[in-house]
Amino acid sequence: MVSVLPTADLTGDMRVEIRRLLDDAFEGAFSDDDWDHSLGGLHFVVERDGRIAAHASVVQRGFFHAGRSWRCGYVEAVAVSPPWRGQGLAGAVMGEAENVIARAYDFGALSASDAGRGLYVSRGWQQWRGRTAVLSPSGLTYTPDDDDSTFVRAPAGIDLDGVLACDWRNGDVW
Repeated sequence: MVSVLPTADLTGDMRVEIRRLLDDAFEGAFSDDDWDHSLGGLHFVVERDGRIAAHASVVQRGFFHAGRSWRCGYVEAVAVSPPWRGQGLAGAVMGEAENVIARAYDFGALSASDAGRGLYVSRGWQQWRGRTAVLSPSGLTYTPDDDDSTFVRAPAGIDLDGVLACDWRNGDVW
């Protein structure tokens, strides 16, 4: 069973345990900015044997495409504890996250790691084929390093070959 909790309802112990899970899953490459990006929305958590075994979060972001702004449910911090991998827990937390995105946002987006790419493709996420950018403090700035790792769950009619720009944030913007 997946628990759904807003950031405000995470206990201090849960925050510590989730952060530890993310540090372990990303082998020390999960930064303080990455952690900050995962907060402020909803957390999808699976517990096994009294410990957090899987996590994902969805936060609201502003995206810009085809001359308008879009309310995006952005997926962050998807991880499964190594002993629990291969048992469908990533799919479970993603399924709940996708349900929230479908009900509350114009579309969903995420930046996939090489390891996570297969999960997202198997769940129907589409790779963004166009250019990516960020609306930075100095204006629209293209982010070519993110062009091949951006995936979306978008309604029909979205031009996957167009420019997709995200709002600015510290650290990795995607």
